Parts: sequence; C-alpha cells; structure tokens
Amino acid sequence: MTRMTPSEAFVETLAANGVTTMFGIMGSAFMDAMDIFAPAGITMIPVVHEQGSAHMADGYSRVSGRHGVCIGQNGPGISNSVTAIAAAYWAHSPVVIVTPESGTMGMGLGGFQEANQLPMFQEFTKYQGHVNNPKRMAEYTARCFDRAMSEMGPTQLNIPRDYFYGDIECEIPKPRRLDRGPGGETSLKDAADLLATARSPVIVSGGGVVMADGVEECKALAERLGAPVVNSYLHNDSFPASHPLWCGPLGYQGSKAAMKLMSRADVVLALGTRLGPFGTLPQHGLDYWPDDAKIIQVDADHKMLGLVKNISVGICGDARDAARTLLGLIDDRALDCDENRDRRAAEIKSEKDAWEKELDGWTHEKDAFSLDMIEEQKNEPGDWMHPRQVLRELEKHMPKDVMVSTDIGNINSVANSYLRFERPRSFFAAMSYGNCGYAFPTMIGAKVAAPDRPGIAYAGDGAWGMSLSETMTCVRHDIPVTAVVFHNRQWGAEKKNQVDFYNRRFVAGELDNQSFAGIGRAMGAEGVTIDKLEDVGPALEKAVDMQMNGGKTTVLELMCTRELGDPFRRDALSKPVRYLDKYKDYV
Repeated sequence: MTRMTPSEAFVETLAANGVTTMFGIMGSAFMDAMDIFAPAGITMIPVVHEQGSAHMADGYSRVSGRHGVCIGQNGPGISNSVTAIAAAYWAHSPVVIVTPESGTMGMGLGGFQEANQLPMFQEFTKYQGHVNNPKRMAEYTARCFDRAMSEMGPTQLNIPRDYFYGDIECEIPKPRRLDRGPGGETSLKDAADLLATARSPVIVSGGGVVMADGVEECKALAERLGAPVVNSYLHNDSFPASHPLWCGPLGYQGSKAAMKLMSRADVVLALGTRLGPFGTLPQHGLDYWPDDAKIIQVDADHKMLGLVKNISVGICGDARDAARTLLGLIDDRALDCDENRDRRAAEIKSEKDAWEKELDGWTHEKDAFSLDMIEEQKNEPGDWMHPRQVLRELEKHMPKDVMVSTDIGNINSVANSYLRFERPRSFFAAMSYGNCGYAFPTMIGAKVAAPDRPGIAYAGDGAWGMSLSETMTCVRHDIPVTAVVFHNRQWGAEKKNQVDFYNRRFVAGELDNQSFAGIGRAMGAEGVTIDKLEDVGPALEKAVDMQMNGGKTTVLELMCTRELGDPFRRDALSKPVRYLDKYKDYV
C-alpha cells in the first residue's frame, strides 16, 4: 500500500496497463490527472471533436490488439462520444472510455454540464465502472481495463470530478488477462467428426480469427481440408488474398465466388464469427447459405452461438486455439473430402477466375437510373469517373502492408468487392452500427498505433462532411494519413431507395459541395482533385509516398458519377401505400 492522490492512482493504473496514448479534448474535470500524464509516459492527443477521439481509440485498438483509450469533459464532451463507442462495441474493440462526471455535491441540482452518464453508454459497453469512493480509484480503473479485454468490447470508467483529489493509500493492481483455450472437449470432438465426413467443407474466417491472431492456424486447417475460405462480412483481412484457397467476402457487395462455393457446402466451419445478418442475407441475386449444411460455429462469446443460424455444433473458445485443436484431431484421419480434393481445387480456381473477369468487365452500374445519370452528366463540365472503375484502380495501386478504413455509403459498400489484404489488422469498417463519419478518425487512431504502415481512409462526400475537421488533428500532431473522398454530390445509399421504392422523388439526398481538396489545403494538408481514371493510381501512390516519406496528409478528391449500387436495406423496405387524396400520387 502506497500513499498517493486518486489522480496518481488513476494514472499509475493506466501505466500498469501499458497505456501510452489517449485521445480526447482537455477539460477541467480531469485536469489534475492530465497534469501528470507526461511523466507517466502517456501522450494526450487533442482532437477536433470527441466522436473522433473514440473512433481513434477504436482504430488504435483494432490495429494494435491493445486497449484504445479516450477521455473528455463531463456532460457534452462525453455525450459526443456515444456514437463512436457504439461502433467500437460492434467491432468488439477493447476501448476504455473515461468519463469524468459532475462533482458529487452538485449532482441532481442541474448544474453546469451535469448529466447522468452511465445510462448513455449502457447499451454499448461490456462493463461500466463507477468510482464511488476515491479510495477505489485504482480498483475500478484496473477492472475496466481487464473487462475490456476479457469481454472483447468497450468499457466505461465513470469518475466524479471531485474524486480525483484527496489523500489515499492503495496498491496498483496488476493486469489480468484470460487464457481462453480451444473450447470444450466434447464439442471439439463432435466438430472434428463432422469435418472428417464432410465432402465439401467451407471455412468462414471471421473477426475472431483476426483478434486471436489465428490466421496461420486457420490457413493450416484450410489446407488440410482443401476447403475454400470465405471472409465474414467486413473482415476481408481475416485470410490472405494471395492464398489459392481464399475466395473473398460474403454478404453485402461481397464475392460471387465466395457465395457460389458456400452454396455447395455440406459442412460450414464458422471460425470466430457471430454470423451477423449483413453477412448472411442474399446478395447479387444469390441466396447462398445452404439449407442442408451442418454448421460448426466457433465464438469466444457463448451468447453468439446459434444466434443467427441454426448450428450443429457450437464451440465456445478462442478461434486460434480451436483451429489448432481441430487440425490436431483430424490431421491423421482419413477424410472424406480427400477423395475429391483436386476437383474442389479446380472448382475454387474456376469460380475465382470467373468473378475476377466479371469485376474487370463491371465498369459501371447497369440499372436504368445509373444509365440515365451517366448520359445526363455527359452534358456537365468536367469528366466524371465510374465508381467501380475507380475502386479497381485503387485496388491495383494499393501499397504493400496497407491499412484501409471504409465509411458507410454507396461507393464504400461496393468497395467490399475490391479490397484484398495479405495480413490481419488491416481493414477497419463501421460494422453493424453503420455510422457515417467513421473511417477517417479511425484511420488516424490506427496510424498512431502503426506509424510504419500506410493508412488510407475511404469516405463518400456525405460521410466526409462529418469527419473532415479531423484533418486538422493530422496536421497539428503530425499524424499523416491519406483520405480518399468519393465526390458524387449525393447521399447515394439512401437515394437508391428513393429510386427503387419512391419513383425517383428525391428528398434531402442532393449535396452541393465545395472542393474538398481545397478545404484540405486550407487546413494545411495536401489536396488533389482527380477526374480522369488514368490519374487515380499515380495520385494514390504519390499520396502514400508523401505520407510515409514526407509525413504529409493528403485529401484525394475523386469526382465520380452518380451511379448507384444495390440498396443497403431492400429487405427492410416496401412499396409505399397512401390513403389520403393529397398523397395519392406519392406511391
């Protein structure tokens, strides 16, 4: 037991958990602790908006596998972070948000910046620690860090602002980390028996494979089975794209090769994935999940087992350890799938080749609205690039070891077909929460964690408007990233619904933007406007070179046509019905 102040106990516990970086905006509520961040080896990175700070903490944790930490002023500073913590929740990111609270003697009086902060985050945190006595500062701080890792998601540390002060005796707890293991013996044996009798096994490699650092184990198991490996939705980095068994992502705007091979499976090993709805819904006109296939699901959270799909075997365990154990259980056995290994290998190659050829020829969207927009824009000044052609060019010129974050939106979603990676912790998307303004600040956090890797953020013009102010964070604090902004002057994802369901009655979907490249230059970054396809690749390469060798942030503004891909939520919409006479034409 050592005599110290609660601020010292808080900061020492941060240091014990390896915290070296925090994101946020300074505030009087935690200034006593912030005053000693530097001697504890902690750098506070000031941001432009608190939502950005929590996204940065998310990106930091996703690329590093460690905690991401953010903090803000009580009340409005904290409430600004809710959306980003929700995104981190659905990404299973071990983010710790520190929420200084109004002083205990003023709570309930309606004082300045007062808010009840625990209910704000209760839906989006795995654990909420409220310091109810200054003597328990280190205890609750340590528990929030432990639970973020053990529960694989954000935790909240809520501290009344007057509890940073005082005189206490405490011991700084050592971090506690779980050793999860592969799962139960019986379930692993049952899974191995199913795999041994499978003739057309398929592996779904999910985010749990990335978080467990289990790509090599997944690869070894796939090679023993000769099984095609498909990525779960928005986890394109969960298996190396150069591997002959890789087939691409399932789900919205995913790979037809992956979906066609999945449709023929008799046993599916869902490794480290909750099988979320967006990764299982039909796409490209394909209802690809096989009705009669046996499903083995591996997830570290037992509550996810069988939640979306009926499963034959559920394994509550670490994805890496489970894959390694399953390989050991089948490695020396005679497998039914060994008999047709060559045929399946040829089938995998054939489907992948066909999909690549289709992507090469899929230069623009072919629906009636998109064709109209292409024709209409021939009469406008300047050249406009087809989004799919742009995405293909970006793919071709991606640097080695790249990290890419994608925002929500039409073109960003189509990018799912084109983004391929060779190593894990390379792809960061907004996942199931689907909030705009995600990609850029998340990539800033990722870049802080991995400054030796190129960082590229994709955003549509709508989403970019929500996050472009963080360009100043990059410039002020020498955090160079590359922002790729698809400028098509519309909220494209929702506009597609107005095309399909509302007879092209466009309400609130048009965006009359200024030059984003010009705004970037005004903020101190480089800004480049591109309207010719042949300039896309060289511009990306130059921007990355400036990032890695010149320490410069670049905004690449890509002028795109108003073509629209498939809508996000066709499954959730229906044709309108109108009863009142004045609305009768609006059907």
